[in-house]
Amino acid sequence: MSVVLVAVVVLFVGASVFPLVGTALRSGPGLNGSTVASPSPRAVPVVDSDLVAQARGYELVLEREPDNLTALRGLVEVRIEQGDLKGAIAPLERLALLAPEQPDYLLLLGQTHQYFGDLDAAFEAYDQALKDHPGYIKALQSMVALQLQRDRPEWAIGLLQTTLQTAAQANAAQPNSVDVASVQMLLGRVYEQQNRLTEAMAVYDQMIANNAQDFRPIWAKADIFQEQGRKIDARTLYDLALSLAPPQYRDQIKQSAADLANAQNEAAAE
Repeated sequence: MSVVLVAVVVLFVGASVFPLVGTALRSGPGLNGSTVASPSPRAVPVVDSDLVAQARGYELVLEREPDNLTALRGLVEVRIEQGDLKGAIAPLERLALLAPEQPDYLLLLGQTHQYFGDLDAAFEAYDQALKDHPGYIKALQSMVALQLQRDRPEWAIGLLQTTLQTAAQANAAQPNSVDVASVQMLLGRVYEQQNRLTEAMAVYDQMIANNAQDFRPIWAKADIFQEQGRKIDARTLYDLALSLAPPQYRDQIKQSAADLANAQNEAAAE
């Protein structure tokens, strides 16, 4: 899938429009250690003669060759740059149909529908992506965010639990098709969002038992301990997570630890 396409979507629409885990879950260590993005403003239509000309050029190509993938991708990119998200839907639908091996087209389509409030159409897109690519983590993220938006947490939890139960079989048929640890991380975050902290901690403990070098569940547990007022335990786990995390995540963990220290200092001063 075009890197430019993904980039312009995030730039002009915002990561919260394409939520994946999205704004439905609180900030903290994400599936790959990243924090959840903050909401971004609604895309604003842009009038640009160059973009208009580019769009017209792609449309002319598609009149002759309606299945031209390059022209379809180009038209989607231009429509997003113009802020014309509705205008991006039709070429995205065509891309998703012509390139089923690229599930991200379905995800972009679903998230665009979700942006405009058509949750049924969003569901259909995510569901198709998961049928074509069972266990695909970005499709799971998108579907979970949608179900949380629809106040259906049990549906989301059931999807993730089923994915984990069938992961061994799926990975035997197609190696690495299901990233078990990332699915577990997502499940833990959903439990946290529902304030089911005992279940979240159980998921994180299982992850740590499976891979003691994975900093993500350690960081997540530290956040829970901090919220529960278990400051010493939280500090211990922040230090451990910091020692295990790749360099690009250490500043975020340091900030979490600093927030803990500030809270302790304020409490001592009272």
